[in-house]
Amino acid sequence: MKSTPISLIAGVVALAAVTGLAALTVPGGEGVVEAKAAARLPVERSSLLCPAPSTSDVAETTYTSFTPAGKDGGEAGAAELKPADPLPADEDAPADEEKTEGDEEKADADEEKAPDGKPVISLKDLGKPATADTSKSDAPALVGTATGRLAPGWTAQQTTTAAAGGARGLLGVSCTAPDTDFWFPGASTGEGRQDYVHLTNPDDTAAVADIELYGAEGPLESAVGEGITVPARSSVPMLISTLTGEAAENVTVHVTTRTGRVGAVVSAAEDEVGSDWLAASADPAGTQILPGIPADATSVRLVAFAPGEADADVKVQLLGKTGPLSPAGNATLHIKSQMTASVDLKDVTRGEPGSLRLSPTDGSTTPVVAALRVVRGTGAKQEVAFIPATGPVGERASVADNRAKGSVLSLTAPGETAEVKVTASAGSGGGEATAKTYTVKGGTTMEITPEVPAGLKGGYALTVEPESGGPVHAARTLTIAEGGVGMFTVQTLPDDEGAVEVPAVEQDLSVLDD
Repeated sequence: MKSTPISLIAGVVALAAVTGLAALTVPGGEGVVEAKAAARLPVERSSLLCPAPSTSDVAETTYTSFTPAGKDGGEAGAAELKPADPLPADEDAPADEEKTEGDEEKADADEEKAPDGKPVISLKDLGKPATADTSKSDAPALVGTATGRLAPGWTAQQTTTAAAGGARGLLGVSCTAPDTDFWFPGASTGEGRQDYVHLTNPDDTAAVADIELYGAEGPLESAVGEGITVPARSSVPMLISTLTGEAAENVTVHVTTRTGRVGAVVSAAEDEVGSDWLAASADPAGTQILPGIPADATSVRLVAFAPGEADADVKVQLLGKTGPLSPAGNATLHIKSQMTASVDLKDVTRGEPGSLRLSPTDGSTTPVVAALRVVRGTGAKQEVAFIPATGPVGERASVADNRAKGSVLSLTAPGETAEVKVTASAGSGGGEATAKTYTVKGGTTMEITPEVPAGLKGGYALTVEPESGGPVHAARTLTIAEGGVGMFTVQTLPDDEGAVEVPAVEQDLSVLDD
């Protein structure tokens, strides 16, 4: 007796329609399923989440949305960032419950404050950024979706300038995709630091998250870090120091979700130094690359964590202009399992731009996560930024909100020499895109000042596309002078994941006799 798996055949036919070619022979005939090699197709939908920018009354925030020009047309689509808009609570109160005059007044006031659902920023064109500004101290988190031809490679940048106060600094962050697992080495619960984990839920149902903290001696006790509810389409900031009674200068924060998904990012403010966003590290891996340490960094601190059950011993190398070298006295770092390790590398770049590579010393692949705390300037003119470990650019990556002055791109080839095309987009208010190809020698870091688009008006975006050679890691540093302080922020450029691989059909679907 023979049986035909109809659902499986239907799946193969659907897959064939996507990949472009398949030959299917069902039982009773001859032949096997054949298909073209796996195809990479543009994604049709992207999601991004931007945290609430600042509570400072003197802060100004710029949002920039950008999708690089694609290789084909695709459907028109849309890309919008809207205020996080909590869904109303279930109206399950008893029908005969009376409302007081105060309740009615509160309801009217809440209705007046409710977001109108209009986008804060809408992107219309490929290859040309759109911008929006706000100076509101209660500006909300944003939830965004891009569809159609605007989805592949969509990126958004949030840049806040706070000229004074405890949160003084240039705070920049690339808006993140929702996920269920995030690592943040480099946070702190110590005196003089005010670090918040911002959790943003883009979905129509509540998410439940857990926050674990790890210091130099292991897990920090926390009675309130479990089961944190993030309401639908809402954002919740959690002051890290309130999650534990233990003060620790270097802390690794681990955010996971039990249900749902969130966007997560840490805001870090340090008394008399500055403030910035700390983005999540790349997923745990045996080798990590941290690109884009400025040439004039006066202090660099490496913070690393081994989340598995085994200790990690890593080689620490600076990839500079001429090749790799080991920092004096810090050629290796021992990272105990479940404990946060840190080392002050001081002015490790010594006047030259560089990137850090962590790799196993003994050939093992014990996974680690890592980040850098970088300070520029001295005394009252200090400013801080953070550089998390990041994955390679892959096929393409972009960073938005570049200015006519103050934007610097760092390209690192940790392995083989690579050829890299860098495209500066048209400006948000006008100008023509320009592109240039660079050769990044293996084991080195190249710092470039991008060519500003001709006739530039407004800001522009940078797109990095490796053309040949080994993998490339990239970071953009944006510097703005404010009150005599060179405020700066660094954003890494991992693969934009604008394409998804559709596997080829190779399995023989003929069914043998029982």
